[in-house]
Amino acid sequence: MRFGRADIISGLAIGESLAWLFFLIAKNLNLPIFFFWILPITLPILAVLGLYIAFLIGRKFLIFFQVAKFVLVGALNTLIDLGILNGLIFFSGIAAGPFYSIFKGISFFIATINSYFWNKFWTFKRNEEITATPVVPREFIKFLSVTTIGILLNVSIASFVVNAIGPRFGADQKLWATVGAFIATLVAWVWNFFGSKFIVFKNSH
Repeated sequence: MRFGRADIISGLAIGESLAWLFFLIAKNLNLPIFFFWILPITLPILAVLGLYIAFLIGRKFLIFFQVAKFVLVGALNTLIDLGILNGLIFFSGIAAGPFYSIFKGISFFIATINSYFWNKFWTFKRNEEITATPVVPREFIKFLSVTTIGILLNVSIASFVVNAIGPRFGADQKLWATVGAFIATLVAWVWNFFGSKFIVFKNSH
Protein backbone atom coordinates (compact mmCIF):
# COMPACT_ATOMS: atom_id res chain seq x y z
CA MET A 1 0.00 0.00 0.00
CA ARG A 2 1.33 3.41 -0.93
CA PHE A 3 0.16 7.00 -1.29
CA GLY A 4 0.78 7.82 -4.94
CA ARG A 5 0.01 10.26 -7.72
CA ALA A 6 -3.34 8.58 -8.43
CA ASP A 7 -4.46 9.28 -4.85
CA ILE A 8 -3.44 12.95 -5.09
CA ILE A 9 -5.17 13.45 -8.46
CA SER A 10 -8.28 11.58 -7.31
CA GLY A 11 -8.47 13.59 -4.09
CA LEU A 12 -8.14 16.89 -5.95
CA ALA A 13 -10.72 15.88 -8.58
CA ILE A 14 -13.26 14.68 -6.02
CA GLY A 15 -12.73 17.72 -3.79
CA GLU A 16 -13.27 20.11 -6.71
CA SER A 17 -16.39 18.23 -7.83
CA LEU A 18 -17.79 18.32 -4.29
CA ALA A 19 -17.32 22.10 -4.14
CA TRP A 20 -19.30 22.80 -7.31
CA LEU A 21 -22.02 20.28 -6.51
CA PHE A 22 -22.41 21.90 -3.07
CA PHE A 23 -22.83 25.25 -4.81
CA LEU A 24 -25.46 24.02 -7.29
CA ILE A 25 -27.52 22.22 -4.63
CA ALA A 26 -27.40 25.22 -2.27
CA LYS A 27 -28.51 27.52 -5.07
CA ASN A 28 -31.48 25.31 -5.94
CA LEU A 29 -32.51 25.15 -2.27
CA ASN A 30 -32.14 28.95 -1.91
CA LEU A 31 -29.56 28.51 0.85
CA PRO A 32 -27.05 31.30 1.62
CA ILE A 33 -24.09 30.83 -0.72
CA PHE A 34 -21.84 33.74 0.25
CA PHE A 35 -19.13 31.40 1.64
CA PHE A 36 -19.28 28.78 -1.11
CA TRP A 37 -16.72 30.59 -3.25
CA ILE A 38 -13.93 29.31 -0.98
CA LEU A 39 -14.92 25.64 -1.39
CA PRO A 40 -13.29 25.08 -4.83
CA ILE A 41 -10.01 26.11 -3.19
CA THR A 42 -10.27 24.47 0.22
CA LEU A 43 -12.08 21.17 -0.45
CA PRO A 44 -9.51 19.71 -2.91
CA ILE A 45 -6.69 20.51 -0.45
CA LEU A 46 -8.62 19.08 2.50
CA ALA A 47 -9.49 15.95 0.51
CA VAL A 48 -5.84 15.20 -0.28
CA LEU A 49 -4.74 16.05 3.27
CA GLY A 50 -7.42 13.77 4.72
CA LEU A 51 -6.38 10.94 2.41
CA TYR A 52 -2.74 11.30 3.42
CA ILE A 53 -3.61 11.23 7.13
CA ALA A 54 -5.75 8.13 6.51
CA PHE A 55 -2.83 6.56 4.64
CA LEU A 56 -0.50 7.15 7.61
CA ILE A 57 -3.04 5.62 10.01
CA GLY A 58 -3.60 2.81 7.50
CA ARG A 59 -0.02 1.65 7.95
CA LYS A 60 -1.16 0.16 11.25
CA PHE A 61 -4.84 -0.40 10.47
CA LEU A 62 -4.92 -1.48 6.80
CA ILE A 63 -8.64 -1.03 6.25
CA PHE A 64 -8.54 2.62 7.38
CA PHE A 65 -7.10 4.01 4.13
CA GLN A 66 -9.59 1.99 2.10
CA VAL A 67 -12.50 3.23 4.22
CA ALA A 68 -11.28 6.83 3.81
CA LYS A 69 -11.27 6.45 0.03
CA PHE A 70 -14.71 4.86 0.11
CA VAL A 71 -16.06 7.70 2.27
CA LEU A 72 -14.61 10.32 -0.11
CA VAL A 73 -16.11 8.55 -3.13
CA GLY A 74 -19.32 8.18 -1.13
CA ALA A 75 -19.42 11.94 -0.52
CA LEU A 76 -19.08 12.51 -4.27
CA ASN A 77 -21.80 9.97 -5.00
CA THR A 78 -24.07 11.56 -2.40
CA LEU A 79 -23.75 15.00 -3.99
CA ILE A 80 -24.20 13.55 -7.49
CA ASP A 81 -27.33 11.84 -6.16
CA LEU A 82 -28.62 15.01 -4.47
CA GLY A 83 -27.56 17.19 -7.39
CA ILE A 84 -29.45 15.15 -9.98
CA LEU A 85 -32.44 14.86 -7.64
CA ASN A 86 -32.51 18.63 -7.08
CA GLY A 87 -32.15 19.19 -10.82
CA LEU A 88 -35.15 16.95 -11.54
CA ILE A 89 -37.16 18.70 -8.80
CA PHE A 90 -36.14 22.11 -10.17
CA PHE A 91 -37.17 21.36 -13.75
CA SER A 92 -40.36 19.46 -12.87
CA GLY A 93 -41.50 21.40 -9.80
CA ILE A 94 -42.29 18.04 -8.11
CA ALA A 95 -40.80 17.37 -4.65
CA ALA A 96 -43.11 14.67 -3.26
CA GLY A 97 -45.38 11.81 -4.27
CA PRO A 98 -44.73 8.89 -6.68
CA PHE A 99 -42.62 10.98 -9.06
CA TYR A 100 -40.27 11.85 -6.20
CA SER A 101 -39.61 8.12 -5.72
CA ILE A 102 -38.89 7.78 -9.46
CA PHE A 103 -36.55 10.78 -9.37
CA LYS A 104 -34.77 9.31 -6.34
CA GLY A 105 -34.31 5.98 -8.10
CA ILE A 106 -32.84 7.68 -11.18
CA SER A 107 -30.46 9.90 -9.22
CA PHE A 108 -29.25 7.10 -6.97
CA PHE A 109 -28.68 4.71 -9.89
CA ILE A 110 -26.54 7.24 -11.78
CA ALA A 111 -24.55 8.01 -8.62
CA THR A 112 -24.04 4.28 -8.02
CA ILE A 113 -22.70 3.68 -11.54
CA ASN A 114 -20.20 6.46 -10.81
CA SER A 115 -19.42 4.65 -7.54
CA TYR A 116 -18.65 1.39 -9.35
CA PHE A 117 -15.87 2.85 -11.48
CA TRP A 118 -14.31 4.91 -8.67
CA ASN A 119 -14.37 1.99 -6.23
CA LYS A 120 -13.18 -0.60 -8.74
CA PHE A 121 -10.27 1.38 -10.14
CA TRP A 122 -9.29 3.34 -7.03
CA THR A 123 -10.79 2.41 -3.66
CA PHE A 124 -10.44 -1.38 -3.78
CA LYS A 125 -7.35 -1.66 -6.00
CA ARG A 126 -3.66 -1.06 -5.54
CA ASN A 127 -2.47 2.01 -7.44
CA GLU A 128 -0.39 -0.02 -9.91
CA GLU A 129 -3.46 -2.03 -10.91
CA ILE A 130 -5.64 0.96 -11.79
CA THR A 131 -4.83 1.17 -15.50
CA ALA A 132 -4.46 -2.56 -16.05
CA THR A 133 -7.67 -4.01 -14.60
CA PRO A 134 -10.52 -4.43 -17.08
CA VAL A 135 -14.23 -4.23 -16.31
CA VAL A 136 -15.25 -7.85 -15.64
CA PRO A 137 -18.84 -8.66 -16.74
CA ARG A 138 -19.45 -11.11 -13.87
CA GLU A 139 -18.12 -8.58 -11.39
CA PHE A 140 -20.40 -5.91 -12.83
CA ILE A 141 -23.39 -8.25 -12.54
CA LYS A 142 -22.57 -8.74 -8.84
CA PHE A 143 -22.25 -4.99 -8.54
CA LEU A 144 -25.69 -4.49 -10.11
CA SER A 145 -27.15 -7.05 -7.67
CA VAL A 146 -25.69 -5.20 -4.69
CA THR A 147 -26.80 -1.92 -6.24
CA THR A 148 -30.37 -3.15 -6.69
CA ILE A 149 -30.65 -3.84 -2.97
CA GLY A 150 -29.05 -0.45 -2.30
CA ILE A 151 -31.56 1.29 -4.57
CA LEU A 152 -34.48 -0.46 -2.84
CA LEU A 153 -33.16 0.62 0.57
CA ASN A 154 -32.42 4.14 -0.64
CA VAL A 155 -35.69 4.81 -2.43
CA SER A 156 -37.83 3.14 0.26
CA ILE A 157 -36.29 5.12 3.12
CA ALA A 158 -36.31 8.42 1.19
CA SER A 159 -39.93 7.90 0.10
CA PHE A 160 -40.97 7.06 3.67
CA VAL A 161 -39.31 10.17 5.10
CA VAL A 162 -40.71 12.47 2.39
CA ASN A 163 -44.15 10.99 1.67
CA ALA A 164 -45.13 9.27 4.93
CA ILE A 165 -43.50 11.50 7.57
CA GLY A 166 -43.58 14.74 5.59
CA PRO A 167 -41.78 18.04 6.26
CA ARG A 168 -40.74 18.70 9.87
CA PHE A 169 -38.94 21.45 11.81
CA GLY A 170 -40.22 24.20 9.51
CA ALA A 171 -38.50 22.81 6.40
CA ASP A 172 -40.20 23.43 3.05
CA GLN A 173 -40.97 20.54 0.69
CA LYS A 174 -37.86 20.94 -1.47
CA LEU A 175 -35.52 21.04 1.52
CA TRP A 176 -37.28 18.09 3.17
CA ALA A 177 -36.94 16.11 -0.07
CA THR A 178 -33.18 16.61 0.16
CA VAL A 179 -33.16 15.70 3.87
CA GLY A 180 -35.00 12.46 3.11
CA ALA A 181 -32.56 11.68 0.31
CA PHE A 182 -29.57 12.31 2.59
CA ILE A 183 -30.88 10.06 5.38
CA ALA A 184 -31.53 7.29 2.87
CA THR A 185 -28.07 7.68 1.36
CA LEU A 186 -26.36 7.28 4.76
CA VAL A 187 -28.10 3.92 5.25
CA ALA A 188 -27.27 2.82 1.70
CA TRP A 189 -23.61 3.80 2.26
CA VAL A 190 -23.20 1.11 4.91
CA TRP A 191 -24.72 -1.57 2.69
CA ASN A 192 -22.73 -0.46 -0.35
CA PHE A 193 -19.40 -0.52 1.48
CA PHE A 194 -19.75 -4.04 2.84
CA GLY A 195 -21.42 -5.25 -0.36
CA SER A 196 -18.60 -3.77 -2.47
CA LYS A 197 -15.78 -5.02 -0.25
CA PHE A 198 -17.01 -8.53 0.50
CA ILE A 199 -19.15 -9.37 -2.55
CA VAL A 200 -18.19 -7.30 -5.60
CA PHE A 201 -14.48 -6.59 -5.03
CA LYS A 202 -13.72 -9.34 -2.52
CA ASN A 203 -10.48 -10.34 -4.28
CA SER A 204 -9.13 -6.75 -4.30
CA HIS A 205 -6.54 -5.47 -1.85
